[in-house]
Amino acid sequence: MKLFQKNENNQNKATQKLPMTGKVKRGFRCYCVAVLAAALMLGTSMTAFAANDPIAVVNNLSNFIFGLIRAVGMIMLGFGIVQVGLSLKSH
Repeated sequence: MKLFQKNENNQNKATQKLPMTGKVKRGFRCYCVAVLAAALMLGTSMTAFAANDPIAVVNNLSNFIFGLIRAVGMIMLGFGIVQVGLSLKSH
């Protein structure tokens, strides 16, 4: 059973674009612009709720960022411990 057949006659054939009239091109362009505009509007619109205390917002953001830094540090520390263990085991 041959999965991939080489046909010597088809190797020299050139591919050509399908004919498309000006109206079809313009309609397709309009459709693409409409889809991209809708995706941009839906993707970038977000409701922003204001907090009562702006300092609380800054503190929450700071706690979140430092939590992420702490998590990345713990992951790197664990990876380092694993690497030291592997290097001691290999000796």
